[in-house]
Amino acid sequence: MHVIVTGGSSGIGLAIARLYAARGDRVSLLARHFGRLEQARIEIAASPGADLSRIQVACVDVASANQVLEAVETCEHAFGACDVLVASAGIVEPSAFERMPAAVFDEQIATNLIGTANVVRAVYKGMKTRRGGKIMMISSGAALIGIYGYTAYCASKSALAGFAEALGAEAGISGVRVSICFPPDTLTPQYSRELPMRPAEAELLMGAVKPWSAEAVAAKIVHSLDRGRTRIHFGLSLTALGYFGPLIKPLLMWWFSHRLRKISRQGRDGSLSEVMNGGFDHRR
Repeated sequence: MHVIVTGGSSGIGLAIARLYAARGDRVSLLARHFGRLEQARIEIAASPGADLSRIQVACVDVASANQVLEAVETCEHAFGACDVLVASAGIVEPSAFERMPAAVFDEQIATNLIGTANVVRAVYKGMKTRRGGKIMMISSGAALIGIYGYTAYCASKSALAGFAEALGAEAGISGVRVSICFPPDTLTPQYSRELPMRPAEAELLMGAVKPWSAEAVAAKIVHSLDRGRTRIHFGLSLTALGYFGPLIKPLLMWWFSHRLRKISRQGRDGSLSEVMNGGFDHRR
């Protein structure tokens, strides 16, 4: 079996690739930085059951449709047609909307949404022709509820849900299974880069939940793909939002607004961030 993983040089993508490689599957890693890809390839090959000759890498910016098509064609020429695609490439750079440069907003949309569409497009026709294949889109828990400072990220990840649902309706009769998952905060290099930029206000919704390990998230995703599941949630809170969001979100957003106003009043003599860190930052 040939598995293609975008964003495969680190985080969830790397953890997923490691699981498939340990089974003896052929794995292609796609990401932007060649050095990190080579490091990931060597790291995966050191895992029990993995074989270096069955792991290949391709340096590509998923936001470029031409680069993606060329990379996927190269990977399939070497390892055969893609049986499983995991679209894990994504970026996040939180900031209040009025302070976020247009280029930063656009890059998140281009990578998270357009980049996913590009790689799906590169394998989809072949899967339909063969009447089989699995596509997993990595969305985020941020797709399930609007979060302060995450306008671009929430928009891009929410759009993936609509994309997956519509594509699934088209793909079902051809034997191609389209799935999507909504991971929580996950302990990855990107998470470490994100935290210093995260607005204090966002901690009201995000900071109380303990992050998952990349390995735990990957294991759930691979297990769900094996079982043919099309929509995967993580933990009680995100599962509830996923299935009962229209009922839960109005109350949750009312609570958020009420708490934010209260904290703002307390912080009139200091910054909101200072007040939050003093009493409401749950990462500590």
